[in-house]
Amino acid sequence: MNDIQQTNETPYQMLGGAAGVRRLVDRFYALMDEVPEYHGIRKLHPADLSVSAEKLYLFLSGWLGGPPLYVEKHGHPMLRARHLPFSIGIAERDAWLACMLQAMEDSGVAEPLRTALLKAFFGTADWMRNRDG
Repeated sequence: MNDIQQTNETPYQMLGGAAGVRRLVDRFYALMDEVPEYHGIRKLHPADLSVSAEKLYLFLSGWLGGPPLYVEKHGHPMLRARHLPFSIGIAERDAWLACMLQAMEDSGVAEPLRTALLKAFFGTADWMRNRDG
């Protein structure tokens, strides 16, 4: 996220702190339910998205430079290990990223933060892939 380091604010602060991160996460999971193009990744989640949403909120809080809530509650995220049971390929990566981009747009995340976050999300999402297709 070096593209946005011209200020002393963290991405967490630029999003509006806890409320901004929560708004982004809530929109992300709402879109997963609403948009047919995201149903493939929606099927990888439990019927009740509340636990998934809370974990993403806690993780993003620290990942974006805010309080390390996930680490405090659950320890090291071990993202790749936690996602290994799920088949994640290029299609799933791209759907996740498209859903997050739409959530950022819908939540009013301004440029250049949106582009910088999408670039950072891509790196993490691509690293999560556990199959080629």
